[in-house]
Amino acid sequence: MDTNTPPPPSQLQELTAASASASASASQDENQEELPTANLPLASLSLSLSLFSPFPKPCSVVPSPSHVKFNVPSQVSSLSISLFPPPAKSSSKLSAPSNISNSLLLSPSPFLRRRPTDPSAAAAARRCTIVWFRADLRLHDNEPLSAANADSLSILPVFLFDPRDFGRSPSGFDRTGPYRARFLIDSVAELRQGLRRRGSDLVVRIGRPEVVLPELARAAGADAVYSHREVSHDEARAEERVAAAMEAEGVEVKYFWGSTLYHIDDLPFKLEHMPTNYGGFREKVKVLTVRKTIETPEEVKGVPSRGNIEPGDIPSLQDLGLNPAPTMSQDGKPIMSASLVGGETEALERLKKFAIECRTETSRGNMENSRNSIFGANFSCKISPWLAMGCLSPRLMFEELKKTANRTVSTASSAKSGGLNSPDSGMNWLMFELLWRDFFRFITKKYSSAKKGAAAPATACTGALV
Repeated sequence: MDTNTPPPPSQLQELTAASASASASASQDENQEELPTANLPLASLSLSLSLFSPFPKPCSVVPSPSHVKFNVPSQVSSLSISLFPPPAKSSSKLSAPSNISNSLLLSPSPFLRRRPTDPSAAAAARRCTIVWFRADLRLHDNEPLSAANADSLSILPVFLFDPRDFGRSPSGFDRTGPYRARFLIDSVAELRQGLRRRGSDLVVRIGRPEVVLPELARAAGADAVYSHREVSHDEARAEERVAAAMEAEGVEVKYFWGSTLYHIDDLPFKLEHMPTNYGGFREKVKVLTVRKTIETPEEVKGVPSRGNIEPGDIPSLQDLGLNPAPTMSQDGKPIMSASLVGGETEALERLKKFAIECRTETSRGNMENSRNSIFGANFSCKISPWLAMGCLSPRLMFEELKKTANRTVSTASSAKSGGLNSPDSGMNWLMFELLWRDFFRFITKKYSSAKKGAAAPATACTGALV
């Protein structure tokens, strides 16, 4: 054929179509090669799962102000979930949308649960923390509450009336009498009011902690429980049972120390090597410094919306199996215990009045008369019920009374003595009473934590002094 002769029209159409097809194929291959290098913003959740078969060849990407579409490579090892709504019209070559909802990022899920064994999960990312109140019914100087407030998105404060703390003991005595129970109910009610004023609430239940706390954790999607440690044998066993129950739920349990003047971690000896006499204990701890108190939070994180957990009613004496106690004795005199009002507000008011009384009596110069006047029956400083229930922190009491002492002694004497161990300080004797309280609580903790079979000495009640 003559090369100068033009091809017939049918051959010309075939050549044109083949050229267009080759050009489109080359353009598509070129786009496919450049696609992985496109520098596009990506908002996704990587689950590190190969859930889908290779995607079809992607189409070109056109960003818009309201949304962004992404081309997904055909070989994937993770699932990316777009946070933006899909466009009104999508290409048929794009992969089908995932059936996993975007609410995965907003609601609790097993994929997002923080496990205590996961070191990559930051404490500040806790979804919800249960704050289990016990003998620490206060907002000031409360480390579990303060730590949970800083660590978590939501907080579930809880107080439980354990049925094992009421009723008759094997010896036939009331485990909790009506006066103490009434004081406890007042303190719990005051705590709830304080939490509500700060944007939170208090969940109250009657039940065993190792049963109720896991139920609340599941309902709220909680991933941690924060609480103060206590010292008695029954309280230590309760902590062990709660820890075991929460471990089965994959929930971390973290205990804090806050019931004594000196922190247990600051002691210059291991607890099992603690001196068993007060003199030896005092000699070893005299060099310690009392930690500063933790401020009362101005706001407390709200309770989680998940689970629709009801706060619950605070029980009455009858609900706890107790009858109201008489307010008058048989000889017609009022019973002092019946007039005591529990709660943090009352405790702080009592401390304020006590500090003023101490300052007034100390300024008169007669320490023996001062001691007798400000101390009540059985050498009580009239604040022991609030200390025992945790409505008042011993460290806050120390700080307030130290301020009072510094106002009543000379500057030179204060500088020489250093406060707690000063023989010149007018408040020195009261600080030693707080130290006696520490001794009894630490010695109780020492033997309540000991292995079975270890001999435990008979000690006075931990709340008897101060």
